[in-house]
Amino acid sequence: MRLSVFFMPTLKETPAEAQIASHRLMLRAGMVRQSAAGIYSWLPLGWKVLRKIQQIVREEQDAAGAQEVLMPTIQSADIWRESGRYDAYGKEMLRITDRHDREMLYGPTNEELITQLFRDNVKSYRELPKILYHIQWKFRDEVRPRFGVMRGREFLMKDSYSFDVDYEGAKRSYEVMFNAYLKTFKRMGLTAIPMQADPGAIGGNLSHEFHILAETGESGVFYDIAYDELAAKGEIDLDALSRLYAVTDEKHDPNAPNVPPPERLKVARGIEVGHIFYFGTKYSKAMNAVVAGPDGNPLVVEMGSYGIGVSRLVGAIVEAFHDDRGIKWPESVAPFKVGLINLKVGDSACDTVCEDIYRRLSAAGVEILYDDRDERAGVKFADMDLIGLPWQLVAGPKGLAAGVVELKSRHTGEKQELSVESALARLCG
Repeated sequence: MRLSVFFMPTLKETPAEAQIASHRLMLRAGMVRQSAAGIYSWLPLGWKVLRKIQQIVREEQDAAGAQEVLMPTIQSADIWRESGRYDAYGKEMLRITDRHDREMLYGPTNEELITQLFRDNVKSYRELPKILYHIQWKFRDEVRPRFGVMRGREFLMKDSYSFDVDYEGAKRSYEVMFNAYLKTFKRMGLTAIPMQADPGAIGGNLSHEFHILAETGESGVFYDIAYDELAAKGEIDLDALSRLYAVTDEKHDPNAPNVPPPERLKVARGIEVGHIFYFGTKYSKAMNAVVAGPDGNPLVVEMGSYGIGVSRLVGAIVEAFHDDRGIKWPESVAPFKVGLINLKVGDSACDTVCEDIYRRLSAAGVEILYDDRDERAGVKFADMDLIGLPWQLVAGPKGLAAGVVELKSRHTGEKQELSVESALARLCG
């Protein structure tokens, strides 16, 4: 993509309403624009990142055996009355009446809809277990939407729902999803700490919030260093994890029996990006989601839900990876891998080399943003640092006269002078 035609309306000044780093940088980098309180349009740069995150989430869900569906944003109030939640949910639910006076709502979550879908189409225990998921927009009418996409009213979520014949099966599904989450966040370059969450009225210990570590995180997190040791081994056993101390600041109790000694207690800041929860028969019983069991008698299925805030993750990644000049995207979610900077547009040598680099990288499948604008070098460098592409490749008259271009890592700031061929080999590799 050529920057001269790319729709990327950057801002030099920080908008007054932006209180946190991700909100400031996403607005300044031209990733999003607010259309109403807590509701954003995603511009090309932001949309590319959002799609990258979606794809990683999708691939890890598929690898875990979950199957993708797509449920509607608008739901009938009738199924929420079946579960008993329609009147109890509160003002966060956007309620709608259609032209035939039918009560509808803009879905804030999907437990009722997925339970109805399962109930109407699965009849035998032989068809279980099942894990179904979708990635869809949701709406919750927050009293005080703030912090940009970190706490908006409209947001993109991945929701998975598991269906099993008994608790042991539900626990296995939970463990599968638990480890899928760890793999998902790791692919995004994030360190995710699973915190024991409130299990509610159901009890038990199958409820975890996933917090990614970020210096500007919204919550303090306290956890046993043994978690890092477990995570290094790959998949984590839930029984082993349940013995470890891991809580957010509001639940931290220095006198709790399983608090590790100070030298093994890590203290950091975190941002919640996912929540997984076993809720048993709460919805299946209320909505009569039963299958024929081995003896032919009706069996109420056991369920769990697993959410990831996909659009929230964009902001969370920016919080985790930025400096005073801008964003520093991990390569797996970056909108482009390389920013190519032509320092002197109109110079024959610069134009020829840059066009050749642009053509060859594009042909090799490397996502590249070519700054071909007739702008000052300072403006080009500032914009590239702001949008945070992993690599910057700079071609200028002096360097080309010496037979080199400059390759800069946005993450480390390291710069190297290389021949064009060497730089291409690095980037294509």
